[in-house]
Order: sequence, then structure tokens, then C-alpha cells
Amino acid sequence: MNILSIDTSTSTASVALATEERIIAESLFICERTLSAHLVPEIERLLALANLSAHDIDLFACAIGPGSFTGVRAGVATTQGLALATGKPCAGFSTLTLLAMNYPLVSYPVCALLDARKNEVYAALFDNSASLPHHMIIDSVMPLEDFLGKIRECTDQSVIFVGDGAERYSETIKAHPGAPPIFASYPNRSNHAANGVLLALESHRKGVTVKPAQLLPVYLRKSEAEYAKIGQQKTVQTS
Repeated sequence: MNILSIDTSTSTASVALATEERIIAESLFICERTLSAHLVPEIERLLALANLSAHDIDLFACAIGPGSFTGVRAGVATTQGLALATGKPCAGFSTLTLLAMNYPLVSYPVCALLDARKNEVYAALFDNSASLPHHMIIDSVMPLEDFLGKIRECTDQSVIFVGDGAERYSETIKAHPGAPPIFASYPNRSNHAANGVLLALESHRKGVTVKPAQLLPVYLRKSEAEYAKIGQQKTVQTS
């Protein structure tokens, strides 16, 4: 089975090609404000390197969020388009689960943190003692202090923190009561689409792949445009 895996939910995009659990090619690249211009050409480049075409792919997979609204939309739309054109199924996986997979088979809990702005984080806590992450706290969006409190209710162990939220709020995390935190090393701070291959394979084995139209983003909160629309409606109602 040939699998194409994509993650475009953060400022570093990633694309990977695999046959079952054998990685054929992977690419990571900074994509701030340039994603639309680089994503499809990068997919085409990796397919050419592997001497494959889109029709040779049996399963298309991508991160469905949370993360950058624009990035998540682009990744989902690209995956849908490729799957629709080739008549193949899709699999979606959480950005936070993908991030946690940078630390497999560890005894410490792993907290995946992404900066959600508005003084909030996208966050989840995982038990990574098995081959795939298992949620201890499901994907959430909330102020960091609130999530740190939830972590301390779950465990008194040191926790591995990974993601751009962990980098931005490292001092706040260090100052929070509890066991000393462990921060991801530089190579493990970004998502790797190759890890998404394992999540896609798990979906395939469980029979939970979906048709392209059923692959939907998971944002966890409203976009800026939606908040603006709500604000406009309230203004009209009160005027």
C-alpha cells in the first residue's frame, strides 16, 4: 500500500511518501504565506523522486487540525482533490497526535502545545508508552494556565512539552508548580508527515478511512472571520 501523508497545520509543512511502514521520501519546509505556491509542487517533486504518480497512491492522509486555519484548509482541500481525482480513500489525523509521535515509547507523558493566539493554546496530553499515542487529555483550546492545571490533575510526573506553544510559553511552564518539565530537543519540535503514515495505516486497519467529502477540518474554535460576523450581527441587533 502506497500512502501520501501531508501536514500543513503549522508554519512548517511536511509531506511524506511511504509503502506500508517504509518511508520512501519526506520533505519539511517553511510555508508561512507561501503554502499555496509550494505544496502541490513539493508533492509532485516527491512523487517524481519515488517514480510514482498520484494514481499509484492507495491512501491519502493529512492533519485535520487544530492549527492554522489557512494551513489546515489547504492541507484538507489538497488531500480531498487528490483522492477525488484518483478515486482513492482518505484518512485524517490530529495535528497534536502527530506532534506527540515525535516521542514514541517514552515513560513520561507528552504534552503537545500549539500557540493558538488570543492568549490560548491548542493542547493535548498523551500516554506514549505504546507504539501510538493514547489521549490522557483530549485535544482542547484554552489558556495555558488552565491546561497546566488539568495536567497536574492527571499526573505528578515530569511531562515532555513539544510544539511552538511549548517554545513560546516555556517560562510559564517552568514556573508552574509540579515536577520539572522536559522540553523537546530541536529536531523534535516540528511535525513529521512520516509519522502520519502510521496513523493512516491504523485508520486503514480499523476500517475507518473516509471518502474525500467526509474529510473535514477540526478547528476547535471559530475563525477570525466568524467572530467578526458574530460581532456585526450583534451590532445590527442592538442598533
